[in-house]
Amino acid sequence: MLDTANTQEQLQARVRVVLVDTSHAGNIGAAARAMKNMGLTRLYLVNPKQFPHADATARASGADDVLARVTVCTTLDEALVGCHLVMGASARLRNLSVPLLDPRQCAAKVLSEASGAGVECALVFGREHSGLTNDELGRCHHLVHIPTNPEYSSLNLAAAVQVLSYELRVATSSEQVEVAGENAEALASADDMERFYVHLQQTLETIGFLDPKNPRIMMQRLRRLFNRARPDEVEMNILRGILTAAQKAKHQSDPE
Repeated sequence: MLDTANTQEQLQARVRVVLVDTSHAGNIGAAARAMKNMGLTRLYLVNPKQFPHADATARASGADDVLARVTVCTTLDEALVGCHLVMGASARLRNLSVPLLDPRQCAAKVLSEASGAGVECALVFGREHSGLTNDELGRCHHLVHIPTNPEYSSLNLAAAVQVLSYELRVATSSEQVEVAGENAEALASADDMERFYVHLQQTLETIGFLDPKNPRIMMQRLRRLFNRARPDEVEMNILRGILTAAQKAKHQSDPE
């Protein structure tokens, strides 16, 4: 069995909750309350419409310390800097080839990596009415879908945060969680991956493989491929080296 107290400290240190484009300040406060109930403290906001705000403080109901430490970001990429495992909450089952987990599976995966390999993890929640865009979901390693009544599937943002936070809390006392190896190679972070994708697109355009006027579909597929692979830092250096060599070879072969 996991050391519950130590594991909960690791979750506090390594799990961040990211809210994207939250419209209502009260939902931020309610999410902070849900997090503190379950022992999570790191809240990141991407372009909140209103924050700080009295409604956030009122709905936090004593989780003022979580609000006081909020990190406000202008982009999702900024909010994911340093993360190695990104879980995107999706209310709708989408036609995307991204691995789909339920909340319990999500909790087991996050706990395994945060407590074993020391991986920085993010739980990402989208807008109240439209969720995360396809491009934002493309930055996630897994999607998380909370099963609800199909006749009334609307789930409040803070309630969704509560469900995933609760499952993480429960997982800390589970004997079923397999802890990731501590001696594994460090995974490439989300920001390393984004730099790789920029380099990859530039290289594919340079060698004529990718149409620069319409790169979207191909790059989405390549994102899904490499997000599933989850390269470590050494593998990422190899991939970047291959891209650089390909660019150099193309430039040398071009007529003067």
